[in-house]
Amino acid sequence: MPGSGRTYYVAGAGITGLTLALALAKFGATVVVLERNEGISEFGAGLQISPNARKILNNLGLDEALSACSLEPAGIDLYPWRRANPLVTLELGAVMRQRFGAPYAVMHRADLADALYMACRRFANIDILFGVRGWDVVSHARGVTVSIDEASGQSRTVRGHAFIGADGVHSRTRTEILGGPPARHQHRVAWRTLLPFDSVASQIALDRVSVLFAPNYHLVCYPLPHRQQVNLALFAKVPKGQTEFGGTPALPNALRPYPRLDVLLAAAGDSWTAWPLSTVETKQWHAGNIGIAGDAAHAMVPFQAQGAAMGIEDAAALAPLLIAEANAETAFEKYELARRARVTRVARTSAGNGRIFHLPWPLSAARNTVIGLQGSRGHLRRLAWLYGHEIAGSDAH
Repeated sequence: MPGSGRTYYVAGAGITGLTLALALAKFGATVVVLERNEGISEFGAGLQISPNARKILNNLGLDEALSACSLEPAGIDLYPWRRANPLVTLELGAVMRQRFGAPYAVMHRADLADALYMACRRFANIDILFGVRGWDVVSHARGVTVSIDEASGQSRTVRGHAFIGADGVHSRTRTEILGGPPARHQHRVAWRTLLPFDSVASQIALDRVSVLFAPNYHLVCYPLPHRQQVNLALFAKVPKGQTEFGGTPALPNALRPYPRLDVLLAAAGDSWTAWPLSTVETKQWHAGNIGIAGDAAHAMVPFQAQGAAMGIEDAAALAPLLIAEANAETAFEKYELARRARVTRVARTSAGNGRIFHLPWPLSAARNTVIGLQGSRGHLRRLAWLYGHEIAGSDAH
């Protein structure tokens, strides 16, 4: 491979950055990951990894590690407001493997990050620098020059073939280096908590995901059997002025619960952690030998559970292009051409779901009728374009 001897710098040791480091390293490249935190740190809790992302992770050698810390749910139980039993159970489990070639799994976000980190540690050509105080990067004709302020207080200047910002929704690479826009507030908040199995066992199935719809909000429950916990994520809009990044808005008082929801909310008590949601739309994915990937390029609302998956796909698409192309700028151009339309479609689908999930009556009755008519396998046809997607050239040998 032409680029196997090159050095690449990646900002951010999150899911996108670590997946990209692994993908590049498997081609023989040297990768240096710059991380401001003192160690691997993933906020949030539950995470859904659909077949389109799992195939990529399996190709990187993570199948066994992920199987050990995840659940393949039998299905997704959908509970419309006030309904005692699921309207329908969207079939997952074996049918996902059969249709799309990989499992659909739920897991704790930190467990995926840990699995990726442990895989990276097995590569001598991946170096992860924690506690980085700051960095700067300049693109030039032969690559990039990166200035790094290390945790020790020392500074060094190095050269590489390309620099990739996988530094998240508030990406410094996007806003300061590429001159792109800040993240956009959505006036929505995700409240998350982890509860013991026994506190919710009477309310939801512990071998399936449960989604409970209500006017203006919804609740998603992911079982995490190896932790003996269930992740709860409640999504709702909040008034303008209460969604400043880093804020901790209280759970809305105006929720209209019903018996099953009452029990779950009571079990959670005041254990919720609030996470304001934001999105990113930028025209500037790259300039010269500097580019961005994952949430840095296209953060989306989580209502199709594809944010992490899109970052994983980005990494799988970008790595072989960086290796194969003579210059990084061409690789970034081809990467954007391959990815932009897809992530835009996924983001629109996710945003549309957010509106559909929160419909009031009588619109919710029409929604429920459509869901019921589609049946337990309707999503397999409707989302085949999403779950069956293949990334060309991502399987390194």
